[in-house]
Parts: sequence; C-alpha cells; structure tokens
Amino acid sequence: MSVLTAAADQSVCAPLPVLGRDVTVPLVTGGEVTYAALDYAASAPALQRVWDDVAAYAPYYGSVHRGAGYLSQLSTDLFENARRTVAEFLDCRPADQVVFTRSTTDSLNLLARALPADCQVFVFETEHHASLLPWRDAQVTFLDAPRTPRQAVKTLERALADRAPQGPALVCVTGASNVTGELWPVRELAAAAHAHGARIVLDAAQLAPHHPVSVRELDVDWVAFSGHKLYAPFGSGVLAGRADWLAAAAPYLAGGGASRKVSRREDGGVAVEWHESAARHEAGSPNVIGAYSIASACKALTEAGFDTLVAREQHLIDTVRAGLAEVPQVRILSLFGDDAPRVGVISFVVEGWNSSHFAAALSAEYGIGVRDGLFCAHPLVRTLLGADPGTQGECGAPEAAPGEKSLNAIRVSFGAGTPDEHVERFVRAVRELVRDGAKWRYRTEDGRCVPAV
Repeated sequence: MSVLTAAADQSVCAPLPVLGRDVTVPLVTGGEVTYAALDYAASAPALQRVWDDVAAYAPYYGSVHRGAGYLSQLSTDLFENARRTVAEFLDCRPADQVVFTRSTTDSLNLLARALPADCQVFVFETEHHASLLPWRDAQVTFLDAPRTPRQAVKTLERALADRAPQGPALVCVTGASNVTGELWPVRELAAAAHAHGARIVLDAAQLAPHHPVSVRELDVDWVAFSGHKLYAPFGSGVLAGRADWLAAAAPYLAGGGASRKVSRREDGGVAVEWHESAARHEAGSPNVIGAYSIASACKALTEAGFDTLVAREQHLIDTVRAGLAEVPQVRILSLFGDDAPRVGVISFVVEGWNSSHFAAALSAEYGIGVRDGLFCAHPLVRTLLGADPGTQGECGAPEAAPGEKSLNAIRVSFGAGTPDEHVERFVRAVRELVRDGAKWRYRTEDGRCVPAV
C-alpha cells in the first residue's frame, strides 16, 4: 500500500482520540454543531491516552526527589522515567541532558541564560517570538527571511563566515514555521553551523507533533518543544541536548532541587554546591504531571507510527490547500512556494475581508476555531504580507472594523486528532463566506471581532 493510498484509507489512518472531539458549541444563526478545533498550532487538544494515563497516576501523586514514602518514590521513578522516554523520543545522544521546563519559550530563555560570555547568536527574522527574543544579553544577528531552503543555508553560511571575533556562536532555527507550516532545512543548517564552529538549537514546537525529531540525525546541539503542542497539557516543555554549557552556567532558578549542598561560611554567608545534572535548572517542586503527560504523548505518537500520522496529515493538507485554491480571493502565505514540504499549518488572507472578521464568522456561524493575527511572529507575517516593518499589528486582532484592511492573517492548523469532516467544513465555510458574505453583523470589542448582540 502506498503512502497516499494509506492516507485515504480511514480504517488505517483514523484520527487519534482527543479530548473535546464531541463538544458542541452554539451558532449565532441557531442550533449547535460539533466544535471543529483547527488551532492546533496554538495548543493541540490533549490525546485521550494522555488524559487517561494522567488520571490513572493522579491518586499516586507525591513529592519528587524529597520523600521516603511510597508515593514519593513512585512519583520520582515516574518523573525520571519520563525523562528517559523523552530522550528516546528525540533519539538523544548518550551524554545529552533532558531538562523539563514550562514551555518552548522557557526552554530557549534557559539556554539564553546559559550562553558563554561574548557568545554571538544568529537567528532568522522568520522565527516565532519564543526563539526570536530571548537572546537579550548576547550579540544578535538577525537574518533576512530566505525565499528558498537553499537560500537559508547560504545566508547563514555568509553570516557565520563574516563574524568576528571567532568566539562561541549559536544558531537558532525553527523546524517548521508556525505561520506557513513549511519545513526548514535543519540538517543542512546544522552542518553549516558546525562547519563554522557554531552550535545550533532547534525550535521543534511545530515540528515534534507532526514529524519524528532525531537529535542524532539532524545533528543539532539542542532541541526545544512544548507539551501543549504535543497533545500534552499542564504547562510543560523540554530542552534537550548538550550538557556542557548548561552545567557551566548558573542555575536558571536558585533554590531547592538545584542545590546539592548548602552550608554556612565562616564569614556568615552561604556556600552552595549546585547539581551538574538536569536538576541544576529544575529548582523547586517539578511539574510531575506535565512531564508525565509529555512522556505519555511521546509514547502514543511513537506507537501510532509517524509514517501513518504524516501520511494522514498530508491528506488533510492536500484537502485544505486544494479547497482554498478554488477560491480566487484567498492568498496562501508562503516563503518557499507551493511545492515546499509542510506540516498542517496554513495561513492566508482573503481579499476584501478583515482577517479578524473572517475568523469570527468561522467561529460564530460554523463552529470552527482558527487563529487570526500575527501569530507571535510579527516580522515574518509583515514580510509575507508585504507590509512596512513599522506598520502596526498585534498577536491578536487589531482595532479594525469588519471589512477594513488590517495587518493580520488567518491561520488554520490541524494534526493527529483532526477528523476529515472538520477540514471539509472549513473549506466549505471559506467558500460560502467569500461567495455569500457573513450571515451576522460583527463589531470590535476589546480588540476582538465578535458577533453584535
């Protein structure tokens, strides 16, 4: 059976069960409809498997690393086993560390705090703010948006070759764009970084839920991702990779768990010996349930098989892109072109529509949840829209009335839990809204476009 045949075979490629799949929402035009969650790129619904695993563990919850009791020992084993599961999921090297954080943003801020003195950072303007902004104490070179994967590699090579002095350097790059869904040439960028004596961190927030991520094969130094995009809620994230910079840096947070030994000095002060393991940057009571939920999601995706998941998602991508292509007023945003490989993230604008108005109508009249705005990737969306860099725009909807031109776009995103009906309803809704207009009146309230009461 070919990949495309498998993608069309729903008995083989049924969506994975997720929470909320049967939730109904009211429509302003009357009645209710099953909610179509098409905002996976912001937060994916929790896998039912993850929720069941967490519910089964919850009665046994106990303090981690600090108790002699049975529940504490059980919770400690579960927490450390979760670390090993994540390392296996990412195909980490034997010496790599897995640090549990709150999110991708937290992971990259942690790494930013661990940079050696005089480290230079290279980052494309196309990054999500989580990987664009943390490097405040470093010398940062922002690279222009490339228009092909090859151009991305060449741009990085030139920038690294021109850097001076030749001290420590770090490249930060996304694996899949949270705006266009396009896959970036991570392996080639890693090779370019290493050829010029730099290290590289991969923002896999949008990649890990859709494609396998191998630290070894991609040859990246670190990888960061969030649980809430990997079908695992509870505010958890991961930074995995080389231990040396992390071990040499001051603890991300100072407190219990990060310290191995604390004693009073003769001068009245306090002497601290910090852990050199991942615990060095995990001070305080850890988010055990968050870490366990990530591990559960890693197991669920691995057992489902990424070949099957990727094939089914490609079927959904093809459905959406083909449907939008039939509407001349729709323009899909892209850096690398129509043929670029991508995950289930598609952003677009509709001629004659304020994007916030269009997204509000999708929700209120069709029960479809999408995203509108600049998607916390302002420079990239401005570039894709051809806007002046200083033009106003926000992550959410700007103060613009329905029908007015606005600097924002619409994003539809989906994944392993998305039924065919959701994307089919979305395509139908886009077609009807463009052809017939909205059935309801809308107004701007607190920066959001909402149905007028």
